[in-house]
Amino acid sequence: MFTIIGGDGKEYGPATVDQLRVWIASGRANLDTKAKAVGSEEWRRLGDYAEFGPGGPPPLGGTPAASLTATTFVNESELAGRGTRLGAAIIDRLLGVLCAMPGLMIMGPAFAQLVIAASRGEEPDMEAFSAGSFLLGGAVAGIALLALFIVQVWMLSTRGQSIGKRMLGIRIVLFRDNGNPGFVHAWLLRNLVPGLIGVVPYVGFLFVLVDLCFIFGEPRRCVHDYIAGTKVVKI
Repeated sequence: MFTIIGGDGKEYGPATVDQLRVWIASGRANLDTKAKAVGSEEWRRLGDYAEFGPGGPPPLGGTPAASLTATTFVNESELAGRGTRLGAAIIDRLLGVLCAMPGLMIMGPAFAQLVIAASRGEEPDMEAFSAGSFLLGGAVAGIALLALFIVQVWMLSTRGQSIGKRMLGIRIVLFRDNGNPGFVHAWLLRNLVPGLIGVVPYVGFLFVLVDLCFIFGEPRRCVHDYIAGTKVVKI
């Protein structure tokens, strides 16, 4: 198994020798492509490995690499379990609550009273508020949540994992080639676009419901996975 650096500078893999030969045959890689074997940190040319030299073994089953297509290996990675994906999402939500907690504690009971009054459609007791504590608590909570947001987007963009996904050993990959999804696929299309659809009155609720139900299909892909062209696999 090898990991390679594509022409876009991103890492792809791990991939088997036969998968890499498919990529070479299709022009997606060549013998000068940087690669490292699984378990090694040394990057070398693909052509420097014996598997890709003149004496390397033929493709499995005697099938010429040129006759294969990229779809041959799209679904070879083991899909993440539905429970694991749910657990990762819960962890990410709890992290948000934990980050906001210090700020909410600074605000004090007045914040809880404000939420309760708003939920009941009542006027809050403004005499219970301390403007200074409320502003300071709001600033602390906002900064903590912003920091978490930046970390999560960075991790999703660079490694296809949120903190929750990393803790549970799963990651987001491109459906077409198991590659790193990057910022556009991992966050912009997979999180922002579905999030915007989800807040549309009436339509948003239906979208969220359908999105969740899709996980029970054979491919274990939610609607947001189809929008972003991704899937979630075990690592």
